[in-house]
Parts: sequence; C-alpha cells; structure tokens
Amino acid sequence: MKKQEMEAQAAIKQHMGLKASARISNTVIYVILVLMSIIWLIPFICIVLQSFRTESTWSVGYILPKQWGFQNYVDLWNSNFKRWYLNTFIIALIVAAIQTIIVLCMSYTLSRFRFKLRKSLMKFMLILGMFPGMLTMIILYRVLKDLGLTESHAVPGLVLVYVASSGMGYYVSKGFFDTIPKSLDEAARVDGATRAQVLYKIILPLAKPIVIYTILTAFMAPWGDFVFAKYVSFEDPVGMNVAVGLWKWLTPDMINQRYTMFCAGGVIVAVPVAVLFMCLQKYYVEGVTGGAVKG
Repeated sequence: MKKQEMEAQAAIKQHMGLKASARISNTVIYVILVLMSIIWLIPFICIVLQSFRTESTWSVGYILPKQWGFQNYVDLWNSNFKRWYLNTFIIALIVAAIQTIIVLCMSYTLSRFRFKLRKSLMKFMLILGMFPGMLTMIILYRVLKDLGLTESHAVPGLVLVYVASSGMGYYVSKGFFDTIPKSLDEAARVDGATRAQVLYKIILPLAKPIVIYTILTAFMAPWGDFVFAKYVSFEDPVGMNVAVGLWKWLTPDMINQRYTMFCAGGVIVAVPVAVLFMCLQKYYVEGVTGGAVKG
C-alpha cells in the first residue's frame, strides 16, 4: 500500500510539474506574440493618428496630433483620390471574378480529368510561374502600348495582364479538390449530371473555403499592386490606381502639402480589405491548409 501511495504521489508531482512548465512556456509564448503584435501595429497606429492631424500638412517629429479633425478626409474626397480608388476597385472586382472562374475550372480539370501530357502541363506551368513577372514588363508594356491600353486607358490594360496568367495559380485549389471524394462525381454523373453541373452544384458547395480563398487572393493582388500599375499608367492621373496615386503625393515637391492626406488615404485603402479579411479569415485558413494536403 505504501508503495502504491508513493507512486501515486510521484505521479501527481510529475503531473503538477508538467502543468507548471506548460503554463510557463505558454506565458512566454504569449508575451512574445503580444510584443510582436505591438511592434507590428505601431506603424499603422501612427498613420491613423497622423490622418487626423490638422495643425499642419507635412511630416512632423511627434505622433499625437495637437489638433484633431476630419479635414484630411474632406480634402481627400475633393482630390483625384476618388478616381484612383474607383479604378482600383473596378480592376480588383473584375480580376477577382474572372480569375476565380478560370482558376477553379483549371483546378477541377487537373484534379478530375486524366489526359495526355497532363503532368507535363502541370510541371510546365509550375516552372513558368517561378520566373518573376518583372522579366516581361517591357514586352507587356509594348503590347499594351500598341493596343492603346496605357496611361489614361491603363485600367483595361491592367485587367488584361492580371487575368492573362490566371490558370497558372491552380495548385492550391487543385490540392483542395483532390481531398473531395471522386465517388460524388461518379454518382452525379450516373444520375445524368453534366460536368459543369457536377462542378457548381456538388463540388463548389463543398469547397467553399477554397472558393473564398481564391476570391480573396485574386482581389488583393491588384488592390495593392504598384510596380506594374505605375509602369503602365505612367504619369496620367486618369489611369492610376490608388497605390500609384498615393505614391505621387510622397514626391519631394508634394509631400509637404499632402502628407496627412496620404495617411488618410492609406487608412481608407486598408480598412475595407482588413475588415473583409478578418471576417473571412476562417475560410481563408481552411482553404490554405486544405489545399496543402495533396498535390
């Protein structure tokens, strides 16, 4: 009996020790994560505070405004920012719709169909996607220039470029489709369903996370693009997106008059996307993890 009591006490002490060590490790991890979050959020907090500063329009050496107000947002509404924001929204919305359709159709085809050179096609697209897009900037600009889709007509040109290679982003969606049993397709086909009906009536409702993931990634890519958008729109404000337009306000001849407006514009651009991402974060994570299961 004494031996059993001693073993029980030892087990209890061991359990308590493991519990205490787990608490300590969790506390250390939480402290590190909180500190990282604070460091990460400091620049955003500074931009938000500067957007409400009204005593001056140039960059200053302090964070908290001396005078608060919404004048920067009012001035922003009366500037070209509305046009830039509309251009960006139109581009992102059209690209998200078309790219989502192309990616999902390509992913379903590569996941469900077996045809000659299928694996070679997948490898070719994967290797081709490893090359940086900047290598094609000159030739793409030349083509768009010949088609009249630059400067003031840059919006349709950007949509064309963003959508052109959509099918190459198939791998995550295909991995998710691979996790859905093929027996569902076969049962639907036996009941007389077409391939298109199998996709949008059976597969897509089961693949909601990857659909939302595809929409979000397709929407956010053109929303924050700067390099190629600047290259195509050049110096014409009519064809600029919001990233290029706001960058123009940081040039040496405009920064003293537009710095606080730039901060206000950054807030307006970031808030809708951040809210959308936070609301759909669950599906986004499920789409990434589900698509990583199979190749």
